[in-house]
Amino acid sequence: MNEALDRPAVVSRVSDLIGNTPLFELCRTASGSRLLLKLEMYNPTGTAKIRMARQMVLAAEESGQLRPGGRIVESTSGNTGLGLAVLAAERGYTFTAVVDRHACADKLRGMRALGAELVYVVDEENEELATAAREELAAELARGQDNTVFTEQHNNPANGVGYHRLAHELRAALGDGIDVLIGAVGTGGALCGTARELRTAVPDCRTVGVEPKGSIAFGGPAHTYYQSGTGTPEGAEVGALVDYALIDEGVKVGDVEAFATARAIARSTGLLIGGSAGGVVHVALGHLASAPPGTTIVALVNDGGEKYLDTVFDDDWMHARRLIDPAVEHEIDATLTKLRGN
Repeated sequence: MNEALDRPAVVSRVSDLIGNTPLFELCRTASGSRLLLKLEMYNPTGTAKIRMARQMVLAAEESGQLRPGGRIVESTSGNTGLGLAVLAAERGYTFTAVVDRHACADKLRGMRALGAELVYVVDEENEELATAAREELAAELARGQDNTVFTEQHNNPANGVGYHRLAHELRAALGDGIDVLIGAVGTGGALCGTARELRTAVPDCRTVGVEPKGSIAFGGPAHTYYQSGTGTPEGAEVGALVDYALIDEGVKVGDVEAFATARAIARSTGLLIGGSAGGVVHVALGHLASAPPGTTIVALVNDGGEKYLDTVFDDDWMHARRLIDPAVEHEIDATLTKLRGN
């Protein structure tokens, strides 16, 4: 059996359930081109980021930085923190998550339920993304402390390595028939880590990176955005794992379009995906429209929508931030209806 698909019938640790996530055909064109979603929300904690959380912890253990009874510190908007909280619980570590209030409340509650200590860098009234302040405080909390590791996801090579298995899963399912890989660019680990490994076997696969409008990885202008867990806000450094040599095209997508796509997919398929995943699928649908016949596009859906019921899927929250445009939602609904034959 292919190693990437091999899992015991009975496991004893939550982290043993990571991977082997399904592929879902969202739609296809009359010319036989298709858009497949790699549904990473079927990992424990509902996100792809537990893949790299595990790899970062394993790397810290192997290097001797983290020993029994140790402490993990990380700056997180939620999903990486959820993964690290699981690994800490399994291995008997203490986990301190440095957070801001831009993160979805359910992610923060989830980390706390798993035993994490939450340290905030902003007050209760501030919803701004505070990546730079989080990073600075996380480094300070870990500095000089014995048996304590700041996993530093934006610059940790183990982040990218954690997604190599995702590439193996795609190959096991699709062979060499992967023409385009599309994913969000936050730390860069998921997209670039997958692309690097995938290209060893499928060198002609194109890679498309997606970030929110307002993020700076593909240039300015910088401004506030509400897509969570992705992008590089003003004042933060682009992570070392964002390898531009692996990204053939960088695309920006607005909050309105990203969230409209997530909401439309929920209505047309019953599938709940996160807001930034909506941005990835929005870009993928655009590529599908102009794809040559027989093209296979894989979009990495790194997060499920259940964590966003109070935000992306809440009309009051959306209206209060002027994030709903009925014309945009209607256009995406029509596109999905046509391509899915509904």
